[in-house]
Amino acid sequence: MPGSVISAIEVTNISRHGLWLFTSAGERFLPFEAFPWFRNAPVAHILNVQEPSPGHYYWPDLDVDLSLKIIEKPQDYPLRANVAGA
Repeated sequence: MPGSVISAIEVTNISRHGLWLFTSAGERFLPFEAFPWFRNAPVAHILNVQEPSPGHYYWPDLDVDLSLKIIEKPQDYPLRANVAGA
């Protein structure tokens, strides 16, 4: 019988190009070009990420919700929000 998932969601690195998000689905790179909400955000706000349900990621301090599908293929989901400073 499989056990429960013990890996916590975590931002493992932030560079000037984007951030790396580690989840039970693996590690994914989120470039600021595709995910501008993170570009000028305080580090503490980027690190505060939750996974309310499998494959759904939420940054409460930034009010950003992303699914694994959006992260893997951002070109299929055009941005719909205006982002200051992006």
